[in-house]
Amino acid sequence: MSGVGRGRDTARTAAGDREPALGTGVDVLTPRDVPLGGPRAMTVRRTLPQRARTLIGAWCFIDHYGPDDVAETGGMDVAPHPHIGLQTVSWLFSGEIEHRDSMGSHAFVRPGELNLMTGGHGISHTEVSTPGTTVLHGVQLWVALPEGHRDTGRDFRHHAPEPVRQDGAVIRVFLGSLAGDTSPVPTFTPLLGAEIVLAPHSTTTLDTDPAFEHGLLVDQGDIRTDGTLLRGGELGYLGPGNAEVTLVNETDAPARAVLVGGTPFGERIVMWWNFVGRSHEDIVEARQDWEAGSGRFGHVDGYPGDRIPAPALPNATIAPRGNPTRPKGSTR
Repeated sequence: MSGVGRGRDTARTAAGDREPALGTGVDVLTPRDVPLGGPRAMTVRRTLPQRARTLIGAWCFIDHYGPDDVAETGGMDVAPHPHIGLQTVSWLFSGEIEHRDSMGSHAFVRPGELNLMTGGHGISHTEVSTPGTTVLHGVQLWVALPEGHRDTGRDFRHHAPEPVRQDGAVIRVFLGSLAGDTSPVPTFTPLLGAEIVLAPHSTTTLDTDPAFEHGLLVDQGDIRTDGTLLRGGELGYLGPGNAEVTLVNETDAPARAVLVGGTPFGERIVMWWNFVGRSHEDIVEARQDWEAGSGRFGHVDGYPGDRIPAPALPNATIAPRGNPTRPKGSTR
């Protein structure tokens, strides 16, 4: 079901419902709860992909979780699992996660620090919250690799961006460029990723690339952009054509968001389980390789348990998906 939200030309859409109105303004995408599994299943809030939108730039997956009391939820314990055709972007607000992968990387995800893993032709990894973590809170994002690079080799990068202060905002740029800062982490398509914390009753205007489309995921508080109020957990989509984005916190408490962006991807993708491909056959082949223990994904050392088996494939062909087509002349 689609409902009319506040603000200019705004559509508020529940995940899995019909497309929001197209045209100028902000499309507001609301999350759906997804349990990750286990006896005390950790639940995440997923805003991308959904029926209304598959990609924002090359960003193809946004999970938002916490703050979770680890004593109640059991925290994060994700056994060895595979990826193809994508990059994983891990960003925390609180807690700590131990990362191991089949490149031999052993690293920790900490608040304000980027961990980016590239799984082109194939990689596997584990994610486990550390014993000292009492509250787990963050986002897990995926970036689809473009056709020319989707079989690229494995890679892992870590970056701790310095905070940039502007008009009541504290900004940490972990990918791309914003507010005079540029991340040194390379990407395969033009991308932006940044955490933004807004002081109470503050307004900040950020210069943005008009060739980019953007998504603003609100973590805490309410933030108004382009006349539309985004509540905690919602993702606001702004199409290309914006040379600046203004964010307003009208409340008595700080507000926090993650801003992502990139040039429209222009390729249709198939997403299934942990794989991003271009066809049903890509997915079938990757699943077979994982189940057969192929060297394509390597081996993760240091995890005291079995790897995750692939789920059964659906009984139908998995069709490639792209974004809704914008009306001719629309900039959003």
